[in-house]
Amino acid sequence: MKYPVLLALILGCHVGVIAQVDRAPAYPLLTHDPYFSVWSFNDTIGNAPTRHWTGKEQPLMARAVVDGETWHLLGAPAPVYSTILPTAENAGHAGRKTHRKPAANWYLPDFKDQRWEQTQMPLSSEGGNWKEREVWTRQEFNWSGGDIHQLFLQLRHDDDADVYLNGVKIFSCAPCYNGGYEYIPITGAAQASLHAGRNVLAMHGVNTGGPGYLDAGIVDRLPAAAVQRAEQIGLKISATQTRYKFRCGPVHVDVNFLSPLLMKDLERLSSPVSYVTFSVVSTDGNKHDVELSLIASTDLTVNTPAQEVRAEQISIQQMLLLKAGTTSQSILRRKGDDVRIDWGYLYIGVPGGADVSQQIITPDGPARSTSVTGTSLALETTWKLHQVGNQNNHRVAVLAYDDIASVQYFGDNRPAYWKSSAATMEQRFPRWMAAYFGLRNASNDFDEELYTHARESGGEQYAKLCVMAYRQAIAAHKLTTSPEGELLFLSKENFSNGSINTVDVTYPSAPLFLIYNSKLMEGMLNGIFYYSESGKWTKPFAAHDLGTYPLANGQTYPEDMPVEESGNMIILTAAIVKDQQSGDYARKHWKTLTTWAEYLSKEGFDPANQLCTDDFAGHLARNANLSVKAIVALGAYGQMAGVLGDTVTSKQYLTLARDMAKRWMTMAADGDHYSLTFDKKGTWSQKYNLVWDKLLKLDLFPKEVYQTEVSYYLNKQNAFGLPLDGRRTYTKSDWIIWTATLADRQEDFEAFIKPIYKFATETPTRVPLCDWHETTDGKQVGFQARSVVGGYFIKMLEKKWLQMEEQARESH
Repeated sequence: MKYPVLLALILGCHVGVIAQVDRAPAYPLLTHDPYFSVWSFNDTIGNAPTRHWTGKEQPLMARAVVDGETWHLLGAPAPVYSTILPTAENAGHAGRKTHRKPAANWYLPDFKDQRWEQTQMPLSSEGGNWKEREVWTRQEFNWSGGDIHQLFLQLRHDDDADVYLNGVKIFSCAPCYNGGYEYIPITGAAQASLHAGRNVLAMHGVNTGGPGYLDAGIVDRLPAAAVQRAEQIGLKISATQTRYKFRCGPVHVDVNFLSPLLMKDLERLSSPVSYVTFSVVSTDGNKHDVELSLIASTDLTVNTPAQEVRAEQISIQQMLLLKAGTTSQSILRRKGDDVRIDWGYLYIGVPGGADVSQQIITPDGPARSTSVTGTSLALETTWKLHQVGNQNNHRVAVLAYDDIASVQYFGDNRPAYWKSSAATMEQRFPRWMAAYFGLRNASNDFDEELYTHARESGGEQYAKLCVMAYRQAIAAHKLTTSPEGELLFLSKENFSNGSINTVDVTYPSAPLFLIYNSKLMEGMLNGIFYYSESGKWTKPFAAHDLGTYPLANGQTYPEDMPVEESGNMIILTAAIVKDQQSGDYARKHWKTLTTWAEYLSKEGFDPANQLCTDDFAGHLARNANLSVKAIVALGAYGQMAGVLGDTVTSKQYLTLARDMAKRWMTMAADGDHYSLTFDKKGTWSQKYNLVWDKLLKLDLFPKEVYQTEVSYYLNKQNAFGLPLDGRRTYTKSDWIIWTATLADRQEDFEAFIKPIYKFATETPTRVPLCDWHETTDGKQVGFQARSVVGGYFIKMLEKKWLQMEEQARESH
C-alpha cells in the first residue's frame, strides 16, 4: 500500500472498539512480554507516570494544543530530582564499614570511624564486600547548601536495614527487603538535620539469608511544572485494547492503545508491536486547530534511569522512525525478578507527511541533532491538524521493541519467534503500519467474541475478569523456538522469584492457551520435556523450572516439587490430547510421561512433607489436594494410554486411580467436607485440582465429592473471596475460579465469582492483577502481573470442550 493512500485512510478511518470493562486494578497499554509491558496504575491516566509492570516509571505522555491552549492528556512526567548524595548506581562513592558490632553511638556524626575499613558502595555479598551476617557503614558527604523542596532517601536493601542522617533515624525495617531502589521521604527533624558542609549517612544491614545488598543516596525532588490537565471523561478496556476519552475545551480526544495479541497467528502474536491511535473531534460546532504530541521516555529501554542511551531519527520507505537503546547493549546479561530490559531498541514509527514531525528531547530541551546520547531522553512525535470539525480526525503511531535476543536456552541465545524471516525490524515497519486496519478490525471482532463467550460461560462479572486477565496472561511469556525448531512459550514468574518456564505457573495459566491455541500449550511444556529427555535433568520426576528469566539453562529454584510438577505435566499433556483430539503429542513424550507416572504411582497418593504450587504457605505433608493432583494425573495417563491404543496400561492406571480416589474419600473425610491433610481433622482447603477430573471426564471421584466441597466453601467466603484454606485468610484468585468450576449450578459458580470481581474492582492495591490477596480487605499479599490469571478462563475451557463433545456425538 502506498503511503499517501495509507495516510488518507488513517485520516478518515473509524476507530471502533468493543469496550466492556471500565474499572481494573491497573490498565494495560503496551503489553507483549515480560520486558515490553507498560501500564497505567491509576484510574486517571494523566495523574501519574505510566509504569512497567514492576512499578518502575516508564513514562508515556501525550498532549493536545487546541487553538494555542495546551492540555495534558496522559502519563504525568517523571519527577525531577537534584542529587545530594548519589547512589552507587549513579556514581561510584566510598564509605567505611565494619562487621563487628560497634559502640552504641556509631550512627552519630561525631563518632570516630577511622578504624573502620574503607570500602566502595554498594555493600554486596556478590560483590565480595559484605561477607558476614551484619554490616555497619558510614558515608561522609559535603553539601553546598541551598533551598530544599522535598528530600528523599534512595534505598536498596536486602535484607533488613536501619538508616540515619546526621544521627536522626530516617528508615528502619525488619524483616524486609526490596529488589531495587525505593524513594523514601525524609521529613521533619531528619530533613532539618541536612546542612551545608559535612553530613553523615549511617546504615546497618542484616543479611538473613541469600544475597545481601545495601546502598543509599539522598535526592531533592524539584517542584513539578504546572500543567493544565484534560478532563478524562471515559475509560474502557477490552481484551486487546484500552481506550481513553478526554475533553480539551471545545475538542474531544480519544486515545486507544491496541496490542493485537491474537493467538491463532503466532508470528503476529510474537511481533512486539502496539498501535496508539488519536481521534479528535470538535464538540462546539466550530473548527479548531489542534496539535497532538506523543512522547515516550527512553526509560523504556533501561533497567535504571542512570543508564546511558542513544536515540536517533530514521526514515524508511516514507515512514519516520525514532529509535533508542542503551549504549552498552549488554544482551541477556541481566537476569532476575524486579528488573527491566537494558538491551535492544525501542521504536516509534509514523507515516511521513507534511503534518507530522519527530524529534528527540533532552533534559535541556529539543535536540538540534538527529542522534543524541545521554540519560532520560524522550522521543516525541507531533501532528498538526488544521480546522478540525465535527468529523473524527485520526492519527496512528506504531510502538515496537526489538530485543535482539529474547532468552538464552541451554547456552544458545534465541531470537523472538517473529524473527524467523530475514527482515529487520526497521524493514518491517511499513508492513506493520499497513496491517493496522486489518488488525484493528480483527481485534474488535475478537474482543467481542471473547466477551460474549465468557459471559455465556460464567456471567457478566466473570466475563469482565477474563477481559482484565487476557493481555496480562500472554504478556508474561516470550515466544521463541529451540535450536531444533520446537516452539517455546516461556513464562516469567513475575514478582514471585523470576523463574523461567516454572511448571506450577504453567499449570494454572493453561486454560487460556488451551482455548485459543494448544500449540502454545505445547510451547509451555516442550522445554521441560527436553530438560529430562536430553539427560540434563536426571531425576525421576519433572523439574520445577528452567532457570531465572531470561536464562533457561537449568533449574535454579532451590527445592524440588516432585508430585506437584510431575502431576502438572501429565495433566496438561492429557489436556493437549483432548483439545487436539490426537495422541501425537503424548506419543512423542511417552517414555518421559511413563517415568513420571511410575513415580506418582509410588509417591503421589500420600505425599511426603514437600512444597506444592502454593509454596508460600510452606511445606505440608499428607496434603489432600496434592494427592488429588497425583490421582487425577494417574487417571489422565491411563486415559492417554487408551488413546494410544495401549488398553492394558490404560486399564491398569485407570483402575489404580479409581482405587486411590476411593481411599482418598475415606482418609480425607471430615464430616461435611474433606480435610486439608489426611491426618488433621477439623481442617479444610480448596480442592481445586479436582477440576481436571471433571473437565477430562475421568470420573475418578463421584460428583458428590464436588458438591460436598462446593457446599462447604460457600459458607467460608469472606468479602473478597474464598480463603485458600483454613489456616489463613489470604487466597489465590485463579484457584477460586477452578474451585467454582466444580459447581453444577450457575448461581453457585457466580457466587464464587462475585467476591473476586469485588476484589478486582475495589482493591486498594493498584498494580496489574495480583493473584494472591487478602479476602478480608482486598489488599495484595504478593505477586502481580503473572500469567496464572490465564486460569480464569477455565470455565470457558469447560464450555469449549463440552461443545466439542456434543459436535462429536452429532457427527456420529
